Amino acid sequence: MSATATVSSRFQISIPNEIRDHPAFQPGAKVAFIAKPNGFLIVPVPKREELVGIARGANIENYRDRNDRF
Repeated sequence: MSATATVSSRFQISIPNEIRDHPAFQPGAKVAFIAKPNGFLIVPVPKREELVGIARGANIENYRDRNDRF
């Protein structure tokens, strides 16, 4: 999926229709701009409640904390 948008004189862009229809982009959703060598990557920021329990069941054996780093 690839689409383009034009930056306005007020540095605003409109999200193209084919991108706007994706479930991650809803009114009020936050997006992050990640700098890349040749431009930017725009990704949706997950809501806090979507992250709750994401590490449940993770294996914590041999866990290294900041003090164990080289």
